[in-house]
Amino acid sequence: MKILRLFPAAALLASAFAPTLPAAELAGKKALTLEIAKQVAAAAESFAAKNKWTMVITVVDDGGNVMFLEKMDETQLGSIEVAIEKAKSAVNFKRPTKAFEDIVVGGRNTVLKLPGSLPVEGGIPLMVDGKLLGAIGVSGGTSVQDGQTATAAVDAFPKIIGR
Repeated sequence: MKILRLFPAAALLASAFAPTLPAAELAGKKALTLEIAKQVAAAAESFAAKNKWTMVITVVDDGGNVMFLEKMDETQLGSIEVAIEKAKSAVNFKRPTKAFEDIVVGGRNTVLKLPGSLPVEGGIPLMVDGKLLGAIGVSGGTSVQDGQTATAAVDAFPKIIGR
């Protein structure tokens, strides 16, 4: 019984002499919201509609998780997965998917073996102050049309977030 009574005192004494570590801080991380994702997609849709193109537009967060997806009327179903994969590829490698397309066109086909890469124009990261927040992926037209539509959304991004 005597040992049990002394244990709390020993623990208190030991903790008094233990080195104290500075408190760890959580990172202050900016993140896309659903409202921002919708506005980014709306900018892409407006550009596509103006050009009479039908597209699938998706916005993913910095982990490649789909936040918003829109399939414009008359867009082929195959473009759904392609748009998602373009956005994920842009997040995975923090660069536009056109960079991979250009490498493949240049003859370096080893890029085709990179897990999570899709070498087809239309996926572009969404960045703020050099930090990745997510990406947009567009599919439904030619690669160039997809890229132009995604670029229109990325160009609207600073205004959407008040920059």
